[in-house]
Amino acid sequence: MARTIIEPFRIKSVEPIRQTTPEERAKLVAEAGYNLFQLHADDVMIDLLTDSGTGAMSAEQWAGVQRGNEAYAGSPSWFRFEGAVKALFPYKHVIPTHQGRAAEKILFTVLGGPDKIVPNNTHFDTTRANVEFTGAQAVDLLLPEGKDPALVAPFKGDMDVAALDRLLTEHGKAKVPVVFITVTNNSGGGQPVSLQNMRAVREVCTKHGVPLFFDACRFAENAWFIREREPGYADKDVKDIVREMAALADGMTMSAKKDGLANMGGWLALNDDDLALQCRNLLILTEGFPTYGGLSGRDLEAIAQGLEEVVHHDYLQYRIRSTGYLGDKLVASGVPIMRPVGGHAVYIDAKALLPHIPALEYPGQALAVALYVEGGIRSCEIGTVMFGQHPDGTETPAAMELVRLAIPRRVYTQSHVDYVVEVVQDVAARAKDLRGYRIAEAPPALRHFTARFAPL
Repeated sequence: MARTIIEPFRIKSVEPIRQTTPEERAKLVAEAGYNLFQLHADDVMIDLLTDSGTGAMSAEQWAGVQRGNEAYAGSPSWFRFEGAVKALFPYKHVIPTHQGRAAEKILFTVLGGPDKIVPNNTHFDTTRANVEFTGAQAVDLLLPEGKDPALVAPFKGDMDVAALDRLLTEHGKAKVPVVFITVTNNSGGGQPVSLQNMRAVREVCTKHGVPLFFDACRFAENAWFIREREPGYADKDVKDIVREMAALADGMTMSAKKDGLANMGGWLALNDDDLALQCRNLLILTEGFPTYGGLSGRDLEAIAQGLEEVVHHDYLQYRIRSTGYLGDKLVASGVPIMRPVGGHAVYIDAKALLPHIPALEYPGQALAVALYVEGGIRSCEIGTVMFGQHPDGTETPAAMELVRLAIPRRVYTQSHVDYVVEVVQDVAARAKDLRGYRIAEAPPALRHFTARFAPL
């Protein structure tokens, strides 16, 4: 008999949630320019803006914080961190950074530049921005089925291998310095990538002599989906699946704020000696010495312990099932979402829910604001606000208009999730009454973080 999957932990410290009213929240979000990034966190009741760095650390991680050694060079905490990374990702060089986007910045500063092209299944916002900042072009090569939110398929994060082969045949390794795969595919709805697809991409990269890197922020969740969905892996240990994934790539960037189960940190890992030398030199210039890379010893300890915990099967079963619980409830309510549910978030299909709001009036932003006013839920638009702006300042609709409900790790209980379901249901019931927004002011890049909006 199947039983409820319980949280594989007990709660020993709590943080109060301030209760607010819809009237208060309407005033607060207007003062924030209708940008949920600009809200004070104390004014948010359920914070699903991101799963990055927002999780709860374990007792053993907090013990590691006390053990943290703050020596500038050669700290014991560095060696524990390096060992934990290499136990899962046995690359020759491990370069710590204060978070994942710092690893991206260093790598693309070295490899990018005008006339360069960096393909990915789907670049996330900071990845794309770091590529484009160098003058290079960020190209998304997601399989077509990954762009259909309603389609149920096991690996909608897979890269279009034929398209990659055509791009590399046309431009060659002189213009394409690296190929990336994001696991899981955040911008594409948190969808996993199959090992079969990774192998096929590896073959194409080898054929053209181009290195393959992973954006591996949610590697453990991706490995769990492989175990659950890919033939031949049902009895495999997640750690072994992760190592098999790692063996297919030449390196990785990583935000430890996701599947490192830490509140801060990341790394760049790779095998190429010359590239590693250039990256380390830039690290020293911008982040810190190569054995701390902008992190304290206690951060390194927390990440090392987090890497041990994140591959536990009990944790991953709970993590994936609890996210799926939210998605299943919304589907049962008739709310359109990206299906199947990914590992770290549920993505509401704002284009399907709000067909009366044109893409350039930002239906995802309209839905995100409505969820906050209705129930104090902070979510994140993943659509035209985030991805519609081009480096030359022009704007086109994004491929999908999604609102991400990202679930922080080990933070919220089932009653919190049930509350989220009720709020989404109430907003969906009056979806036809919602109206779009215009951008009142915005920076030239990464506008979703700081833009101010005005309702139409």
